[in-house]
Amino acid sequence: MAIESERGPALSKRLRGGELPGVAEVRAGLRELLRHWGEPGRRDVAELLASELVTNALVHTDGGAHLTATLGAGPGALLCGRLRVEVRDFASRHPTPRVQVSEEGTSGRGLMLVHSLADAWGVRAHGVGKAVWFELDARCG
Repeated sequence: MAIESERGPALSKRLRGGELPGVAEVRAGLRELLRHWGEPGRRDVAELLASELVTNALVHTDGGAHLTATLGAGPGALLCGRLRVEVRDFASRHPTPRVQVSEEGTSGRGLMLVHSLADAWGVRAHGVGKAVWFELDARCG
């Protein structure tokens, strides 16, 4: 669901625990929010990283997740604002990127992608759980 936040245009989506089909809905909502945003390829990176954070929250925690995506405020935010995506869950355990992942493994690469592709990212305590976030610059002009 698209909303207007204090920071600028935003997307907010709640997902129940184990609701993996909701990951596709998050991607679609983000695609709509970012339809005119950033240089070519930046929307794809945003979708990939948001998918990774949401999937991690749904697979590795109980109680679901809440995603918010916001673009910086101002008249050019929809085109060139800084994007911040935050996924909150209800587990206090902080994730850490895996240093080595088996070539045959099907998991364990999500946070390494976030670490490699985001302009900034982190984890912070939030109420009864945590929020994992990343930021991307639009890289306009």
